[in-house]
Amino acid sequence: MTQKRITDDLQALLGVLPPAVAESLVQANNSDNLLEIILDLGRVPVARFVDKEVPLSQGEITHNEIDYVVSRIGEFDADNRAGLERTLHRISAIRNRRGHIVGLTCRVGRAVYGTIDIIQDLVESGKSILLLGRPGIGKTTMLREAARILAEKKRVVIVDTSNEIGGDGDVPHPAVGRARRMQVATPTLQHEVMIEAVENHNPEVIVIDEIGRELEALAARTIAERGVQLVATAHGRTLENLLLNPTLSDLVGGIESVTLSDEEAHRRGTQKTVLERRAPPTFDILVELQERDKLVVHNDVAAAVDELVRGYPLRPEIRSLDEAGEVHIQKAAPMHQRQQAAGQRRALGNNGEENPYEPVPHSTGTRYPESRPAVEVEQNSPQPNLRTIRVYPYGVARNRLQQAAKRMGLPVLIVRDAGEAEVLLTQRTYYRNHQQTIQDAENRGIPIFVLRANTVSQIEQSLAELFNLPEENSYPVDYEAVTNQTRAAIEAVMNGQRWVDLPPATPAVRRLQHDLARQAELTSHSYGKEPNRRVRIFRE
Repeated sequence: MTQKRITDDLQALLGVLPPAVAESLVQANNSDNLLEIILDLGRVPVARFVDKEVPLSQGEITHNEIDYVVSRIGEFDADNRAGLERTLHRISAIRNRRGHIVGLTCRVGRAVYGTIDIIQDLVESGKSILLLGRPGIGKTTMLREAARILAEKKRVVIVDTSNEIGGDGDVPHPAVGRARRMQVATPTLQHEVMIEAVENHNPEVIVIDEIGRELEALAARTIAERGVQLVATAHGRTLENLLLNPTLSDLVGGIESVTLSDEEAHRRGTQKTVLERRAPPTFDILVELQERDKLVVHNDVAAAVDELVRGYPLRPEIRSLDEAGEVHIQKAAPMHQRQQAAGQRRALGNNGEENPYEPVPHSTGTRYPESRPAVEVEQNSPQPNLRTIRVYPYGVARNRLQQAAKRMGLPVLIVRDAGEAEVLLTQRTYYRNHQQTIQDAENRGIPIFVLRANTVSQIEQSLAELFNLPEENSYPVDYEAVTNQTRAAIEAVMNGQRWVDLPPATPAVRRLQHDLARQAELTSHSYGKEPNRRVRIFRE
């Protein structure tokens, strides 16, 4: 598989540059790697290539040369960008305090066919996709190719704020194929055009370049809620960067501070105030463009954000393209393997030099992950030999129920009518008030599962009971493994760890853990309620 690269009429761009600058570019004879030409008043012109910068002359740029370029291109919009009609080239202006142009950035626009091959299966899956990367990494080029591929089978509308996707002029560039293009009068109106595209033109896919404002993020959520596939780009490096961006964090669900009960805080081994995902993410899939031929793919943004805020290291899917054009995919590890590999938690916002997808080597506390052979399953992989059960959530968040069932791989069908349900799931408050819906379910003999709180963990416990999944205490105890695990925890505390939480265990196992801690002259206490009571080992 090889990429077919098409440069959009470089001669058209050379035709608007000062003759001396254009001649130097031709002599450089490296047009395939040319990114942009910089023309700043009082400085020498510079050509930026993929791997270097080259001066184009010894003389400094004058007002006359800048005026020469401006007079041969289209008008500058409110975002100080202009273009050449029927091409993908972009000219951006720098102005002084009086509004006069004192600098130009002339970016070479290219349509590169084949750039989408590395994620074409994701693009055609029907899920909303966000492309994340630094400026100049190739997000818009990939977005343009995605629009062309999708337009062959679906109704695609491009919201082209700066005419970078479809090119300047009223007629879109052929690189977008059959996709329709809506232009934006000013960048501040992009969110309104996004909504207008959905309401007026009946699209199946909306393609958006550079979501950068809060109103645009809200418009994207509105579009996603209407069942339209979104393919968009945003500036950033990693999922964590995006999550900590107050303007754009809503694209991946956002985060908020919540207060846990004492029992839940002890169970998690965290403080009572923790971060949680605020809402379902707007985009199902996040693609980080690390390099031009290397991507990081988060196939389930909701699960990735949940693991990130809980301190577990991310294990995304890594995709790369070799010199022969072959796509190599390194699959993400199953969730329970990722948590076992975590060992130590990492803190959200730790943007040091370490790999963001590797566990931080030192932490103030460790909580050993729980292991349930039949419950902890690979994400999106269904449990075998289980019958689909129709569940009606009454007073329970449907999105959390869907998330819990998806994580556990359980065949749950969420119904909207209580009369169609085989099981009713509700909260303690509703059950105590004897709501009419609950009374009707009791009269019909439908099983009712009551949650203490409307949380994913509570829902997961109810689903495990509903599908009669084996509890960890039903498995025979491997006392040798328990001893080794406890000694590893003791060694971690002896080496400076503040505390270590061991997995929930039976009273007999906990007594063994207490004895081992006492022999090592360390302190240990049991926390929580059965069957989730666990031992914590720490220094006095």
